[in-house]
Amino acid sequence: MGVVYAARERELERDVALKVVGAERTDPETTARLRREARIIAHLEHPGIVPVHDVGTLPDGRVFYGMKLVSGKRLDVQVRDPPSLGERLRLFLRICEPVAFAHAHGVIHRDLKPENVMVGSFGEVLVMDWGVAKHREEERPVGDRADAPLPAGEHDTAHGTVLGTPAYMAPEQARGELDRVDARADVYSLGAILYFLLTGRAPGRTKAGPDEPTRTWAGPSRPPAIEPPRRLAPHVPRPLGPRLPRDANRAPLRGAHLTARGRASKGRRATGKSGGDVDKLSLEESE
Repeated sequence: MGVVYAARERELERDVALKVVGAERTDPETTARLRREARIIAHLEHPGIVPVHDVGTLPDGRVFYGMKLVSGKRLDVQVRDPPSLGERLRLFLRICEPVAFAHAHGVIHRDLKPENVMVGSFGEVLVMDWGVAKHREEERPVGDRADAPLPAGEHDTAHGTVLGTPAYMAPEQARGELDRVDARADVYSLGAILYFLLTGRAPGRTKAGPDEPTRTWAGPSRPPAIEPPRRLAPHVPRPLGPRLPRDANRAPLRGAHLTARGRASKGRRATGKSGGDVDKLSLEESE
């Protein structure tokens, strides 16, 4: 939807990032989406969400907004040199924090994936690209199209029909049932990110070799079976913590449950007995 440039703010003498409507997409709908994205981010003041500095119009009429320039790596690049399991779990918890903050303020991201998470040079973790986010009070944001599954690329965000990224998209979102998409769709995507952090691949993705095509699900049919993380990554300990309930070790699969209702209920069942000890024990056992 937009192009991001590094820029220099003369008055304050600081580097910033500018997100600008692409030259090939200057239609009113795209312009309205960019302004709406800036407003949503501006209302989410959290250390894990990039702050917006300004919104304006370029001399050629294109809309832009200015934001903090983040130095670091995308999550999918950061984990190519695999950090320890404990560090990966810490990264995941840091991703969950701004998402939970957004949910508390009625905002659903709808496009959570490793490519939309930045790990800064000093360890900060930021959830990026809120371009398809939705506030729960909005009936249907501009650009949404319902009941039209989209055959987009595995890691590409699609616009104009179903919004999101197929490999990390909840089933109801992929089917185009946008009226049913709520915070539980983000829970699915978080489960998919956790699965990626544990195994190095998105759930439902199969890959026979470095040159083989990948397969993901993005349609109304039943999604492919999700392999248990430990089957793909034997380094994942079993169990993560000695006092954790058995279901907690299946958290990536629970988060990726096929129905929104099952996603919520199974998540509660997996963590309800241990409460706050889940995070602590998981990290301790993975050191």
